Amino acid sequence: MNAPNHTGLPEIIKKHETDLLADWLKEQTALATRQQVSLKEGELKSQCSEFLRLLRKGTQGNNPDISTPEWAEMRELLTSVSRSRAQQGFTPTQTATFVFSFKKSLFIRLRKEFANNADALADETWTATNLLDELGLFTTEMFQKTREEVILRQQQGLLELSTPVVMLWEGILALPLIGILDSARTELVMQSLLQKIVETGASVAIIDITGVPTVDTLVAQHLLKTVTAARLMGADCFISGIRPQIAQTIVHLGVNLGDITTKANLKDALALAMKQSGLTVVNTKKLKEMAA
Repeated sequence: MNAPNHTGLPEIIKKHETDLLADWLKEQTALATRQQVSLKEGELKSQCSEFLRLLRKGTQGNNPDISTPEWAEMRELLTSVSRSRAQQGFTPTQTATFVFSFKKSLFIRLRKEFANNADALADETWTATNLLDELGLFTTEMFQKTREEVILRQQQGLLELSTPVVMLWEGILALPLIGILDSARTELVMQSLLQKIVETGASVAIIDITGVPTVDTLVAQHLLKTVTAARLMGADCFISGIRPQIAQTIVHLGVNLGDITTKANLKDALALAMKQSGLTVVNTKKLKEMAA
């Protein structure tokens, strides 16, 4: 976008600031009612007042490139507005309305100011349109970026919840897996297990895949890497939950699990782990009955 020779926007905004703000707030309130969204009056007025101040400041340099230093404060404001609205559940359109709804109020003042000068009116309208479009698009981009960050944090939280490492017995850990294993999740699984091994000093870890729907070559490779990493940390590692169909799939794929101990269910894996750890479960009730 080429810079204009000169724009009268700073003077017009300064001259009509009170009316511009009042009309803009009224327009946004009406839009919010139609869109069925809630806007905090005090917060909105503060944001709009700051927008007008920064718009006047930015246009004084006659540079419509909003990526330049003179527009830095405006970018910060719009980023803040976008983040706030994204967290409140607004849509991209509802967020961009913050900027685009200002056009009506501004264009009314432009027509009055340049009623007798069609060329000046056309130039100022074109300058204002391009500038507000740029600011509106920037607001939408920041909204999208914020939403992606929120979604990423939510996904990370869900991954952490879906990979709990539990202490089954003294020195024995279990990692029950549910759902599909991909590279990102496997990395988290490995980190969680290794961290828990370090924290507890466990000598045995059981990876239970009962809740994993399918095991293909990639999943098998992920499991092998996790087992290897656990062994390097000094813990023996078993895999439980090897159902008949999974066993057939592994054989069909030609996947070599090497010397990894596998069990059909978590119960059998725990029994083996306890035996390997020198632990024995005793039914005290039966012992009491026998003693009696």
